[in-house]
Amino acid sequence: MLELCEPGHIEKTPSYVNTGQHVFEVDEFYGENQGLIVAEVELSSEDEVFEKPDWLEEEVTGDVKYYNSMLSKQPYSKW
Repeated sequence: MLELCEPGHIEKTPSYVNTGQHVFEVDEFYGENQGLIVAEVELSSEDEVFEKPDWLEEEVTGDVKYYNSMLSKQPYSKW
């Protein structure tokens, strides 16, 4: 079945961090994406206010280079 998939794969470990009223899914990447850590939070609307943790840095929402499909083709280590 894996032979039918596009080349490249993503290695990552998810963790869940409670901050205020929200839970962040934090993905730590390995392999060719070693060193990349991405956090995601689900909001009920685009304008929902949430507590931004101190460890949260650059906003990358909508930046396609961070999508798993792109990371499998153009890994973080090659940026």
